[in-house]
Amino acid sequence: MFNIERWEEVFETLKKNKLRTFLTGLSVASGIFILVILLGFSTAIKNGVSSQFEEDAANRVLIRTGRTTKGYKGLNPGRYIQLKNNDFSNISSSYDSFFERKSASYFIWGGTVNYKEELGNYRIQGVYPDHQFIENASIISGRFLNQSDISESKKVVVIGNVVKNELFKKSNPIGEYVLVMGINFKVVGVYTDPGGEREESRVFVPLSAAQIAFNGADNIRSMTFNVGMQDNLKKAVAVSNQLTNQIENDIKLKYFVDPEDQGAVRIYNTMEEAQKIYSLIDTVALVFWFVGLGTIIAGVVGVGNIMLIIVKERTKEIGIRKALGATPISIIGMILQEAIFVTLFSGFFGLILGLSVLEIINPFIDNDFIKHPQVHFATALTTVFVLVISGVFAGFIPAYKAAKIKPIIALRHE
Repeated sequence: MFNIERWEEVFETLKKNKLRTFLTGLSVASGIFILVILLGFSTAIKNGVSSQFEEDAANRVLIRTGRTTKGYKGLNPGRYIQLKNNDFSNISSSYDSFFERKSASYFIWGGTVNYKEELGNYRIQGVYPDHQFIENASIISGRFLNQSDISESKKVVVIGNVVKNELFKKSNPIGEYVLVMGINFKVVGVYTDPGGEREESRVFVPLSAAQIAFNGADNIRSMTFNVGMQDNLKKAVAVSNQLTNQIENDIKLKYFVDPEDQGAVRIYNTMEEAQKIYSLIDTVALVFWFVGLGTIIAGVVGVGNIMLIIVKERTKEIGIRKALGATPISIIGMILQEAIFVTLFSGFFGLILGLSVLEIINPFIDNDFIKHPQVHFATALTTVFVLVISGVFAGFIPAYKAAKIKPIIALRHE
């Protein structure tokens, strides 16, 4: 129940020691302020790292091959392992239940693309329709490749936004023809990619058309799959690792590659890398919490010390209260109320100041690995809870000591 007389006593006590109250509150406010800033930058680091994974799907498995580094079953080292269309078909069908998206790729680095008088060198890549989602590419005009383009080996091309700006300037490229390595292809779409200019400096054509037009036969340079997500990251990593090991063994078995040869078959599992990085982020967040809470504890200890001094100064008053019938619970409540008020008021000031600072600097912090520092609502509620608990701890020992004071001893106190 709200007791205005008790609140008047609290404010009267605080006014008697303005400087002491200010310094005590400042220590608590600075602790909360530092905690909020640290948590804001912890979120910013997580946002930055997450944006790096947006360049491609975080559950991506990329398979490439190279030359053997060891002899095996009478075969010399140095053989190039050339993947074929049927390798992609066999892996896709064998592990279909694990995959959400799949695409093979045949590409040419630095291929020429012409439109009228404009000329550029770009990565030319023959792919399947799912490649759009594997790369997290978004169509800004026209469309991406479809199954009909693959089946009929259509000479159509989807160009990156950088390619569009360099070759077409401000004109609409949809429906226009470009020369890709000297062969006419019709532009059917323009895409953008969260990876930026590097990812948008590519052109995509149907894999079947690329193999025919650029003398690729049935060769492919890589295979990419999106593995279905599981209930949690740890389980997803375990499934992804098991899958990549099985695929690697299948390819090595088919092409007579030594099981210990690390150069012939290269599989990149972004899920495993994501787990390592997110684990590091969680560790950084824990360190930030540790530092922030340590600062708050220092402030709370200061509040506790001040309350002990206040109890000592008010020993005679407390004795009189008890002689007049005040119960130990009421004495404890009086001291706790004062401690919690100082802690909460100062803490809320630090919380609001910290959130305000983050809001002001948010638009100005946006680089590759630190983006938009902020504190989520749930985290802000957590800090409020920490404040309440801190106030209770700060006042409990002084309150308990006050409750144990014997009236006869207190009345003799000078």
